Amino acid sequence: MPSSEGKTAIFGKSLTYLDYHNTKTGMTQVHVIGGGLAGSEAAWQLAEAGVKVRLSEMRGSGEMTPAHQTDGLAELVCSNSFRSDDAEKNAVGLLHQEMRKLNSIVMGEGDKARLPAGSALAVDRDHFSQGVTQALAEHPLVEIVRERVDQLPDSGPVIVATGPLTAMSLAESIGAATGEDSLAFFDAIAPIVYRESINMDIAWMQSRWDKVGPEGDGKDYINCPMNRDQYEAFIQGLLDGEKTEFKQWEKDTPYFEGCMPIEVMASRGPETLRFGPMKPVGLTNAHTGESAYAVVQLRQDNALGTLWNMVGFQTKLKYGAQSELLRSIPGLEKAEFARMGGLHRNTFINAPKLLDNQLRLKKAPHIRFAGQITGCEGYVESAAVGLMVGRMVAAEVKGEIFTEPPQTTAFGALLSHITGGADASDYQPMNVNFGLFPPMEVRVKKKFRKEAYTHRAREDFSAWQNHTLAESEPA
Repeated sequence: MPSSEGKTAIFGKSLTYLDYHNTKTGMTQVHVIGGGLAGSEAAWQLAEAGVKVRLSEMRGSGEMTPAHQTDGLAELVCSNSFRSDDAEKNAVGLLHQEMRKLNSIVMGEGDKARLPAGSALAVDRDHFSQGVTQALAEHPLVEIVRERVDQLPDSGPVIVATGPLTAMSLAESIGAATGEDSLAFFDAIAPIVYRESINMDIAWMQSRWDKVGPEGDGKDYINCPMNRDQYEAFIQGLLDGEKTEFKQWEKDTPYFEGCMPIEVMASRGPETLRFGPMKPVGLTNAHTGESAYAVVQLRQDNALGTLWNMVGFQTKLKYGAQSELLRSIPGLEKAEFARMGGLHRNTFINAPKLLDNQLRLKKAPHIRFAGQITGCEGYVESAAVGLMVGRMVAAEVKGEIFTEPPQTTAFGALLSHITGGADASDYQPMNVNFGLFPPMEVRVKKKFRKEAYTHRAREDFSAWQNHTLAESEPA
């Protein structure tokens, strides 16, 4: 916390018990550090359970991160998509469903800010952040404080949810508390294009396989076609384009496989992108009636439909090279960009080694970690871990016992990976996926396996919620 404001929260100079326990109300106050998706979700779960929360957010105090644009809580800094909302065959869709059942503020506000995106859940990022911010600001048990926390508090219940862009001073304090250096990887941001600058005489509207989502009509994406020569020239441009230079201390930092810059994918082989974000399958050019050799898709990024996100086009090309190359894409010849692609360094801890099964720091169990700093990857996963940690702390404060969800559920699989299922000697960020779930006890044919996982997960989740979470349900 900024010493200029006379606020301290450091090892060796603790916040007093009275800072956490209000003698007039008899309420324990939990300190949540970080107002991203995980911190916002944790604060919401605590407050809804009747626990007082101090939510510290650095943005708005005169501080800003390299990736954020606003001081809004739960700001989405990369894609505006929460990925698939299909709870039948997709692990993240199953996680969406479980979160909704647990009164998730992220899913609640995400549903309110929903945009057409086929079977995916894409949101208007501004409306989403404003909804989360307003809900928390209006909650009588949440105090939002705009301040930078420089060191870990040494007493009182604390949730660290500072995300992948944790300030260096706090990261150093975490390193000192854990006895370990932070791990890190690079995450890239996709460009956003103004809709009016896209040439719809070349591009067309269509969802892959004409898939219709809850708010869509099978025409939720803008598609820009490429023939073989155009595609090959584009790949060469990616390889030759001027890239962002790394600082010396960043050179050994790996990329996260789920958010790979397009130029890095292109370096793995000329066809890599055609089998990734530029795959043409399930799409037919509405102008010609033919399939393209490759396709660039754009997804609506705001409710007005004026901004469109280039799907899977994270990049570390320098802005000049980036704008020139992207305008070589048919349909984007005169594209105007609301945001260029970028690259930022993400930080996370070795959670399987440092945290117990309820995400407590083993060396300082009054501190829990939540969100991407634990090594989960993705908006939804980050919020889900914040949700669980909020409920864990609420149960502890109220003298109740919190039982972890079964590993057969999306929540349980994710938490198991973070707290011990992963190899601590080579721990890397991970999205929720069916590979984290225990195998089925009976043999199931491959084409029915995902449905079998989700059916089992629903049954086990309902049993867990009904029998082991009853006493921890929000008041």
